[in-house]
Formats: sequence, structure tokens, C-alpha cells
Amino acid sequence: ITVVTWNVGTAMPPNDVTSLLHLNTGETNDVDMIAIGLQEVNSKINKRLKDALFTDQWSELFMDVLSPFHFILVSTVRMQGVILLVFAKYYHLPFLQDIQTDCTRTGLGGYWGNKGGVSVRLSIFGHMVCFLNCHLPAHLEKAEQRKEDFATILHMQQFEGPVANGILDHDLVFWFGDLNFRIESLDICFVKYAIDSNVLSQLWEKDQLNIAKSTWPVLRGFQEGPLNFPPTFKFDVGTNKYDSSAKKRKPAWTDRILWKIKPPSKGLGTGGHQPTQGVLSVSQLCYCSHMEYTVSDHKPVAAIFAVQFASKVDKPLVEIYVADEWNRPEQAVVRYKMAVGFHRSSWDWIGLYRVGFRHPKDYVSYVWARSDDGERCLEKQLCVSGLQVMFSEEALPKGNGEYILGYYSNASSSIAGVTEPFQISLPRSEEGSSSTDSSGSSSEEDDSTLVLLAPKSRSPSPGKMKRHRSRSPSLAKFQGLILRPSSRDRGTSRSPSPQSRRSLPKNIPTIHLPQGDLGHHGVKSKELGQGAESPEGSSFYQTLQEQGGLRCVSADSSLARADPRNLGLLPALRLEMIDQALGWRRESADQGYYPCRSMSPTSPAGCGTSPKEGYSP
Repeated sequence: ITVVTWNVGTAMPPNDVTSLLHLNTGETNDVDMIAIGLQEVNSKINKRLKDALFTDQWSELFMDVLSPFHFILVSTVRMQGVILLVFAKYYHLPFLQDIQTDCTRTGLGGYWGNKGGVSVRLSIFGHMVCFLNCHLPAHLEKAEQRKEDFATILHMQQFEGPVANGILDHDLVFWFGDLNFRIESLDICFVKYAIDSNVLSQLWEKDQLNIAKSTWPVLRGFQEGPLNFPPTFKFDVGTNKYDSSAKKRKPAWTDRILWKIKPPSKGLGTGGHQPTQGVLSVSQLCYCSHMEYTVSDHKPVAAIFAVQFASKVDKPLVEIYVADEWNRPEQAVVRYKMAVGFHRSSWDWIGLYRVGFRHPKDYVSYVWARSDDGERCLEKQLCVSGLQVMFSEEALPKGNGEYILGYYSNASSSIAGVTEPFQISLPRSEEGSSSTDSSGSSSEEDDSTLVLLAPKSRSPSPGKMKRHRSRSPSLAKFQGLILRPSSRDRGTSRSPSPQSRRSLPKNIPTIHLPQGDLGHHGVKSKELGQGAESPEGSSFYQTLQEQGGLRCVSADSSLARADPRNLGLLPALRLEMIDQALGWRRESADQGYYPCRSMSPTSPAGCGTSPKEGYSP
């Protein structure tokens, strides 16, 4: 298990985080799970509004980087600028159950979430594990406040279920984040001398967290590796130099990673059995900072743990059986068997994922895992023979590729069963690939994880997620309009929604403009679609007429009555500074001209009419 903590100081994500996640070393092949805790992610109102519609850029970055290594986002939780992401290899997903999240605000007396803790707890092969990411109060003199806030977080966070209701009730707890503990007594000159001379051990005994571990009862049992890396706070942004501002803050190990193993209970364990003492053990293989990242005044810290335990679960809740290769649509048959006692829901579904998918809702297509035979089978608990569903031909991706099937349980909001990768090789038809590519590129352009981040979703059709990390917000969604992809964006369909797989209308009206007008305005003629017949049987052709220099379309014409979804046009947007816009309007009013309403993106940019003609601005 790799654990990372980083106070990013509201900065934009860097271009590369492979070294931070230890992806450029052989250790990656042995890592099964990765937990990433971030603090001070930009949470200003404009960023929060954008992040509510689209996935935040930090989460996008980590999903983009980790998905090629077969890591899937298991769960995420955010409280203002504090974010926790938990990833796991896809083949472990069926053994990660009882996933829950919680958050506790401690800023401004518990009313503000700039400080506090967020957690993800889950059962890993039957053992309860909790990841806790905290951002505690700053400054040297706030040590007691940090103690009280941590105790509040432990007390407030409670989970549902028969076991491990509190954080410390879990078999294993990872506690990390910007804990903000400082170095006492020593002055800044000696601290910098110890850092430059690489005698960090002289600073350990004055570290507030080291002192607290032996004096605070709430920290009893928490362990931490040796601090053999320089203090991670505070640096001048963009450099590896400690604070050179007027404040000249003393360097400190504010960013930490600790763990705690639940002590064995006395007497008999659950069910009258002896307690499993020594079954779970943790070894820290690496504990280091990464000086190469300079976007923040903090340096990120990473730790790699080897966790050994006896597996309490050796079979997934749902076993899926599928052929090694699908060459024809009729081969797209999925057989699955559910364990007795599995809490099945009528909202469960089986998703078809491309190898390298990013999260459970990032599927190519899906089919509902429900049938009348299945209900009768469940009632009698006769699930040995298994159930069967089939993907329709329209839902299957065309071309060649490796895919995985996963059974998504709505009750647990997790994948309860997966297959090994298998091959799909279906021929591309010109018509099929055209419509599929069009819908696929549409999903590539507009792919959000809004539903992914919304708990208790009842629909298997999430918003679609962007495949690339963008530095700016995605194109707004205009309801009812067809977004036509450019040729470079066309590719295999990844759309998770059956509706988006419908082919585009074949009869799209054509708008003809007079050739002279096109030349006058410098617009090249471009055909928008195939000609269509109007309800009266006449051809759907329109000519824009000029009346006193103003282009207009009759309200009775077919163009005016046309459904905008058939036009495939985007509304024209113009952004101006307020002063510029008002100044331009004053000049226009002084000259006796008023702006005209734009009919479409192809309407002339500059046109005006006098108030005498009765056209209001």
C-alpha cells in the first residue's frame, strides 16, 4: 500500500507525478493500493462551482496517470480543500467491500471545512482498514488545539455496520496529512544548520509530534518511520529554498504519515474463537519526501507499506463467466453466479470496461443484471447453475480491443465481481462506425464524474468523464443540441449512455445563403447536412433576405420552426468587459444604430438598424 500526502497550496497540478507515486520504479508492480491525501486544493467559489460540474483537476491527473497501471479509483471524498483518493488494482475490486466515507469540519469551531479530516474506510479481504487524511491548525503555539481537533475527528466520525463503527475500531488505520506539528525550542539558525549538515536526528526530540506520541493518550499505538528526509515546510514556491520572506518561518516536518494496528482484544474473540493475534503485520518499506516538486510551499511525502494478513475472503460475491473472445454479436453472452447471502438489488448492472478504465462508472456499455428467472433463483437460493444476460449488438464496441466485465452492486456502490481481460473483435461497418464514432467522440469531449462523486446514485449512467486533463472548464452542455466532433476526435465509442449511441438524424436541413452575401461577409460556404423534406412535402431550403441591411427569417418559414437539435449549431457567445460593452453601446446610440440579434453563428457580426425602423436593442 502506497500512501501520499501533499499540501498543494491552491496550486495547479504539475505535468508529471510518476516519481511521486513511484511509478518509474519496479516497486509499482508490487503495489496493490494507493491512498492520496491532498490539502489546500483551490476551493474558491468559482473553482468549487466548476468542480461541482466536472471532476477537479487533481483527481483527473491522478486517474489519468494511474489507469495505465491498472489502478481504479475505489472511492473519493472531499471537504473544501481536503481531498482523499483511494485506488486499487482492478482484480482486487471484488474483495474491497463495505466502502464508506466521512468528513469532520474543525475550522471556525466546526463550521468551516478548511481544517478537519476526511476518511475512507473499507474491508480489504475481510480486514477493516481506514484511511484518514487531516489538515490540523497551524502555528507553533497551537499544539494543544491540534490535539483537541484530532480527538474531535476520532469522536465524530462514525460508520454504519456491525463492526468498526469508529476510526480506531478498524484493524488498521493510516493517519496522514498536513498535521502542522512544529519544532520546539530550537531557533531557526540551528534548525537550518542541522538540515544543511544532515544531522536531522538532533531535531527529532524537539518535534512536537514525537513528543505527543509519548504523552498524549489519543496517540497511543500510532507508529511512524524515522524522519530521514529534510523538513517539508516552508519553501519559497518554485524553489528548494526555505522561507526567505519577512516572516522567515522555521522549517518543520508538518506533513506526516502514521499507522496503527488494532491491539488484540482480551479473552475470546467474535464467535467464541481465540483472537487472531499476529495475523496482521505492517512493515514500512519507504518513507521519503520529494524535493523535485516546487509548485507549493510544502513538499509531498510518500510511504510504502507491506501489509501481511491471512485472507478471510477467497471468493468474490459474484463470479462472472465469459468466452475468451467475442468475434460475433451473438457471442456476447455473460453468465454469472452470485454467492448465497449476497444482497442483490434490482439496480445492479454488468458493465463492459476497456482495459485501463479509471473508475467503476467508466464503462463502454452496460446491461441490467435482472431477470424473472434470476428473482426466482434468488428466492430459492439456488444460484449454483448461474444467471445469464446478453449485450445487444448496438451496445458492443466495434473493432479490436481488450475488455473486462464487472458486476456493479448498487447496495454497496462497488464492483462485486470482475473477469480477466478478454478480446472483442467485431467488424466495423461504415454506417455503424460512423454513428458509433460520432457518439464516442462526443463522450470524449464531455466526460464528467459528477455521478461518480454523488453517493447512492440510482442510475448506472453517470455523466461522462474527460479523458484528458484540462486547464480550463469543459465546453458547457447545451440541452438538445448536437455537438458535431471534429475528425481528429473521432474514435471508438466510450459512451456509457445508451441514448448517446443513437445515430445522428439522417435528414438534417440545409441552410443556403446567397453567394454574394457570403462573399461580402467573408464566410465560406459549408453544407451543414443533407436536404430534408418539410411536412408539406416541399424541399427544406431557406434564403436569408436583407431588409434595410438586417438579415431576418420569416416566422412562418421552416427554418424558424425547426427544432434546434436538427440544426447542429452552437449558440454564439461573446464575452466583453463591462466598460467596453457600455462604451460601445453609448457610441452606437450616439450614431443612431443599435445592435441586432444574432440569428446563428453564421449571422453577420456587424449589423445595425435605426430606432426609426422599430427594432429594439
